[in-house]
Amino acid sequence: MKFINIKDSRMPALGFGTYTLKGKNCEEGVEDAIRLGYRHIDTAEMYDNETEVGKGIKVSGISREELFITTKVWYTHLHKDALINAAHQSLQKLALDFVDLLLIHWPNDSVALEESLQAMMQLQEEGKVKHIGVSNFNRKMVEEARKIAPVVCNQVEYHPYLDQSKLLDTVHENDMFLTAYCPIAKGKVMDDEQLRAIGEKYNKTAAQICLKWHMLQKGVAAVPRSGNHERRKLNLDIFDFELTAEEIDQICGKQGDKRLINPAWAPEWN
Repeated sequence: MKFINIKDSRMPALGFGTYTLKGKNCEEGVEDAIRLGYRHIDTAEMYDNETEVGKGIKVSGISREELFITTKVWYTHLHKDALINAAHQSLQKLALDFVDLLLIHWPNDSVALEESLQAMMQLQEEGKVKHIGVSNFNRKMVEEARKIAPVVCNQVEYHPYLDQSKLLDTVHENDMFLTAYCPIAKGKVMDDEQLRAIGEKYNKTAAQICLKWHMLQKGVAAVPRSGNHERRKLNLDIFDFELTAEEIDQICGKQGDKRLINPAWAPEWN
């Protein structure tokens, strides 16, 4: 397993994403993921599944100290009181005393970033949050956030078809890491002939090759989601082989601007 060091913590670089998982499927999925070996679980207020994520954690029987839990505050709750209330509600639903990482889910230009980050730092001082970060921030916003608060992460869409090299540079320059959501491009990598060909060499799937590519990059984590036990198992089984420099270059060569997530409230990407 690859780890990312964050001050006094170590975050497993490969996490289990829970977006779209609901009800019993979510609870059982989180429990199964933890039993398979995942120790980093990613959820959010907007996912409407924090209660089930919490139940899955509890049923797994794994001690809290072994887990790294991330959740996010929705962009309509970024004023100080609303953010603090949202974070407390998330903790209550998760049945946890603290989360390891709290993120602003999307930026909101109608709320001063300083107000939101100061609220998050207050939660940090109170021990409700170990680390704070952002999600879906562009380069300028990352730099602004880093000047205000000790943000450690920017979680964004990142896969072989979306070039995030400039954003990665900015993240690294600011002593942060990047977490990739949609790391296998909503399953599109499965049909990629080149990735499948590389996979045949190592007896791996195209998705496994893609996730390995993420893991080989400095300061990059990934949180693939799967509602299927076998795929969850396969996604975790990527640490017994290496890609060649040529193969990495081939995958990097695919990068363009095929963004899959771009809602009306998204910032201007740069």
